[in-house]
Amino acid sequence: MRAFVISTFVLAAALAPVAVYAQQTPPAGQQPPAGQPPAGQPPAATTQPPAPAAPKLSFTTPGGLLLVQVKQDQTAAFEEMFAKIKAGLASASDPDTKAQAGAWHIYKTAEGMQGNALYVVLIDPAKPGAEYSFLEVLNNTLTPEQKRDPATQDMYKRYAAAIAGLNKLNVTPVGGGQ
Repeated sequence: MRAFVISTFVLAAALAPVAVYAQQTPPAGQQPPAGQPPAGQPPAATTQPPAPAAPKLSFTTPGGLLLVQVKQDQTAAFEEMFAKIKAGLASASDPDTKAQAGAWHIYKTAEGMQGNALYVVLIDPAKPGAEYSFLEVLNNTLTPEQKRDPATQDMYKRYAAAIAGLNKLNVTPVGGGQ
């Protein structure tokens, strides 16, 4: 019995490459299925363009609301950043970016939050899946020369340092709301 098991195993091991080859090689005169290279040739490299990066901050509803806590001594930097975002959106050449120009509405609350100034950013309408990260949107509005300018990196650091916290809310109008 043991000899039978061993000989069966050896025979199976010897025939395995033949079975694999038979599955990969089309019968004589037939072409391999579309997208599959002929037998014995490596697959061709695919040249698909890279998928666009997913947005860092986006909304899934018709409106978006951001509650932004800004350090008390950094409100001027935050408001400067927003002025640049609004100006950049208004003058953007990309239609998708330019479409955001009228959607951004910023309010500073009279009440702070946890010792910080509180800003409410309403994005209405919000385009689902669009980028709404402040620094990403700002970057999308800069010229290549502005992006290479060393002062731009300092600007980004200053703006990022101003933000103490951010909460995102996906909002949908209800009732008679617009």
